[in-house]
Amino acid sequence: MSAILRNRFPARERLRLTEMFCSLQGEGLTAGVPTAFLRLTGCPLRCRYCDTTYAFTGGEWYAIDQVLEHVAGWPVRHVCVTGGEPLAQPGCSSLITALCDAGYSVSLETSGALDIGGLDERVSRVVDIKTPGSGEARRNLWENIPLLTSRDQVKFVICDRADFDWALERLDIHELPARCPVFFSPSWNQLEPSLLADWILAAGAPVRLQVQLHKILWGDVPGR
Repeated sequence: MSAILRNRFPARERLRLTEMFCSLQGEGLTAGVPTAFLRLTGCPLRCRYCDTTYAFTGGEWYAIDQVLEHVAGWPVRHVCVTGGEPLAQPGCSSLITALCDAGYSVSLETSGALDIGGLDERVSRVVDIKTPGSGEARRNLWENIPLLTSRDQVKFVICDRADFDWALERLDIHELPARCPVFFSPSWNQLEPSLLADWILAAGAPVRLQVQLHKILWGDVPGR
């Protein structure tokens, strides 16, 4: 089936997905909202704390219409396109537009290492700026920053105090809080959320503390 689909549809009309599932959004502006998640396969980064390494390879090919049919089976109006790194697939942009056209509120979770320009203006781009603790800070594409609007969101995963101080410097250098909401998230099982909260309060940082609601509810389980 996958080989037939690859031959039948051009790259911009098909995608390789690791999983599709319905859950509560665990992060960002819509935390707690029932959401359909589309996890695209593949990622060019290898962050030290990655919790979705199972999405690096494998997956199944779907035409965009098939994905929309799947999403329509859930009673949700929010869709999160995630990965892996969804922008690594040529069909991601077409998928986002198709979802927006279908009336969904769409967010895209991206590493920020690939160009976020040219996407449908209705999508909320959630850009994960990589800290030194991730091991992939060199991959940040800083040219993305001027493209951010009030519809978008920026996330820093904080591993330690050095990451926190580094992230504060990036807030000032790029004037990020004036562009869009900014979230600081403690690296799961690496930094205590309460400690990060203390740092944020002491610094008066113009950010929001973010904890991964889905992991608090269900643990580090795929598809939740």
